[in-house]
Amino acid sequence: MRGWRFVGPPPDVPKAVIVAAPHTSNWDFLIFIAVARHFKIKVGFLGKDTLFKGPLGFLMRRWGGIPVDRSRPHSMVESVSRYFDANDNVLLVITPEGTRGKARVWKSGFWRIADALDVPVYMGFVDAKTKTTGFGPSRKIDGDPHAWMDAARIFYADKQGINRSQRGPMMLASEE
Repeated sequence: MRGWRFVGPPPDVPKAVIVAAPHTSNWDFLIFIAVARHFKIKVGFLGKDTLFKGPLGFLMRRWGGIPVDRSRPHSMVESVSRYFDANDNVLLVITPEGTRGKARVWKSGFWRIADALDVPVYMGFVDAKTKTTGFGPSRKIDGDPHAWMDAARIFYADKQGINRSQRGPMMLASEE
């Protein structure tokens, strides 16, 4: 991994949501997949359904991808709930920015899923400045996403993705 270090212990629970932030380039995703392989953990991730067509679709599924129909965002929690129910071990990686570009706000799917399924949310990261990647603390949502976001803002304050100019503010749409 050309000088990258892996830090923090991996999740020690069978089911959790892992926030992967900041997500500023496709390389962030590939580095985080390498983190999972390093720790020998199997992760799932959400991806737009168009990525699951053709030959790329095979790879996306093999890497743990779960297609999401972005034209029906409210069905996502239900779909992921079925996935969690059908599997004993689910570590679901979600990029709350929802894009590699500069997002105006974080999408709330990660906390809606974690809150509905009563699983912790781990703070996963890629920090190009220090060439470190791995896992930070975990915390349950417990019906209060704002408290989780306050803790996340502190944790992610010094983390930089691969393309620093694409990092947006860390806030949920409801915090605007």
